[in-house]
Amino acid sequence: MEEILKAIQEKDCKRLASLLYYKVDELSEDDLKEVLEKAEKLALECKDYELYKLVVYYFLEFLNIDKIEEFEKIAEKEDSFEAKYHLADLYYLIGELEKALDLYRGLLEKETEKGNLENIAKIYYNMGLIHEELLEYEKALELMEKAEKALEELGKEEEIKQIRIYKAYITFEMGKIAEAKAELAELLSENLDNRMKSQIHLVFEEMFEDKDNYEAALHECLYAMLYGRDSEYFDVGFDALIDVLWQMMLEDRFEDIYNNMDMFARAFPEMKEFFEGVKAVALYKDGKVGREEVSEYITKIKNRRLLDLLEFLSEAEL
Repeated sequence: MEEILKAIQEKDCKRLASLLYYKVDELSEDDLKEVLEKAEKLALECKDYELYKLVVYYFLEFLNIDKIEEFEKIAEKEDSFEAKYHLADLYYLIGELEKALDLYRGLLEKETEKGNLENIAKIYYNMGLIHEELLEYEKALELMEKAEKALEELGKEEEIKQIRIYKAYITFEMGKIAEAKAELAELLSENLDNRMKSQIHLVFEEMFEDKDNYEAALHECLYAMLYGRDSEYFDVGFDALIDVLWQMMLEDRFEDIYNNMDMFARAFPEMKEFFEGVKAVALYKDGKVGREEVSEYITKIKNRRLLDLLEFLSEAEL
């Protein structure tokens, strides 16, 4: 809470957006309302519509307060690319996909007239995300390729790599697994930052989980979390890990679970008690230890969220 209030006081919108993303679910309802009201005021003062988008989204998601109409009026009045672009992204976040596409199409027409390739690439990319969400993979791939072409003209190598990762993911979703793996392997051989490496391992994780190769999926979660340590991809990797563990618990793959938890405990010592707890639950379900031993591990976990997740995993039954 103090860190968030400090970012607001210093008018550091970028830092504030990052803190909200990571800490929003840790705040009480009263604290969250206070923070969002202050963040809203700052975002409008600075005309930072990326921050404003997050604020409006969190108001709706966590407090059931709808400020979307206010955003729409501001975007109409401002009539700027940034305001309308982030409003379209907000529509995407809340599942209003057709509204998002309509707004993106209007923006695309204007930015094409201006010849603004950077904005054109952003629009094509986000439209591709929406069509992927709609399971329209061919259209999604076509839009990603248009975004890639615009970025090539600009010489934006890092952004092109990001597009290639997502194209590989769509290719996997289309059932062309060998082709997707080859593209990801080629990307891994190039000079990538850790965020991109984390994303690639998350795609591999989905591939292995899709084929019920859970042990390989666990390893990919490990790599995704390691490379994602200082970004949002750590949380994405951890969520993927919980999904895999849940499925393994359902299928009584207890031995595979307890034989793999030590590597997570060693890689992430700050979460050691949680992974030891998961191991203990799997051992208990496999008849290797008693309830008392499991309770000993559970009492060591102080983080409420991790404790809830362990309880969630322990309840997994077909």
